[in-house]
Amino acid sequence: MFNFVAFIPSAVKQSIPLLLGSTGETLTEKSGNLNLGIPGIMYVGAISGVIGSFFYENHLTAVNASINPFLGIAIPILCSLLGSLLMGLLYCFLTVNLRANQNVTGLAMTTFGVGFGNFFGGSLIKLTGSDVPSISLRATSGCFQKTLPFADKTGVIGKLLFSYGFLAYTAIIIAILAALFLRKTRLGLQLRAVGENPGTADAAGINVSKYKYIATCVGSMIAGLGGLYYVMDYASGVWSNNAFGDRGWLAIALVIFTVWRPDLSIFASILFGGLYILYLYIPTGTNMAIKEIYKMFPYLVTIAVLIIMSMLNKKENQPPAALGLPYFREDR
Repeated sequence: MFNFVAFIPSAVKQSIPLLLGSTGETLTEKSGNLNLGIPGIMYVGAISGVIGSFFYENHLTAVNASINPFLGIAIPILCSLLGSLLMGLLYCFLTVNLRANQNVTGLAMTTFGVGFGNFFGGSLIKLTGSDVPSISLRATSGCFQKTLPFADKTGVIGKLLFSYGFLAYTAIIIAILAALFLRKTRLGLQLRAVGENPGTADAAGINVSKYKYIATCVGSMIAGLGGLYYVMDYASGVWSNNAFGDRGWLAIALVIFTVWRPDLSIFASILFGGLYILYLYIPTGTNMAIKEIYKMFPYLVTIAVLIIMSMLNKKENQPPAALGLPYFREDR
C-alpha cells in the first residue's frame, strides 16, 4: 500500500533545495540574467557551509566543549552565503562588465562549482582519515533538523506540517516574499523593467548594472542555501562528493514550470520533489525496468511543460524579453 503519511514529508524535504534554487534563479532571470550556473552555485553553497561546520566541530572536539546551537547554525549559513555571493559576483563580472555569453558562463560556473566542491570535499575527507568517502557533521546537522516542539504531539497533522527544520519554513517565506517583492513593490517593478527592456529602464534613470548585480547576487545566495539545506538537513550532515545529483538543473526547470512566479514554486517544488522519490514508495518487486521509468517522471513532466508552454505562447507566461542578452549602454 502507498503510505501518504510517510511520502508527503519526504517529498517536502526533497523539494526545499528545488524551491530555494528556483526562487533564486527567478530573481536572477527577472533582471535579464540567465544563470545556468545555479547547480554549481548550490554546490559551492553546500561545501562552503560544510567547511565552516567542519572546522567549528573540530574546534569543539579540541576544547572538549558542547555545540552552541546558535553558532552551529550561524557559521554554516554565513559561510554558505559568502561562498554563493562570491559565485554571483563572478558571474556578474563576467556577464555584466565583460559582456561574456551568459549561457557559456553559466555552464562554466556549474563545472567550476562542482569541481570546487569535490576538491574541498575530498580534502576534508582526507583530513578526517575516514575509511568511507564521506564526512559526517551530525552535531551541526542536529541544530538544522530540530522541529517545532509540538510536532510529535499532534499526530498525523504534526508529521505533515510541523516535522521540518527551520530552513524548510524559511524557504517558503523567502518564496512568498520574493513574489510580493516582484509584484507589489516599486523596486520589484523596476527590476522587471530591467529584465524586459534595459534600454528603456536606463533611459528612465534606473541603474541597470546595479539591479543586475543585486538580483543575481541575492538569487545566488538564496540558491546556495538550497545546497546547504540538502547537506545539513536532508542528508543529515553527511557530505559525499557528487551526491547532490541533478537538483540544480531541476530548480532551473522549475522556473519555467512556474512561469517565473516564486509563490507557485512552493507547490511545484513539492510536486517535483515527490516525483523525484516516487520510485521509493511504489512497490515494483524485482522489476527494475518499472523503477527506472518512475525515476524518469520529473524529467518527463519538465519536457511536457516546455512543450505546453511553447504551444500556449501566452504573453504573461513568457520569460523576460531581454533574458540572456548582454546590455551595453552605448548600443541603445
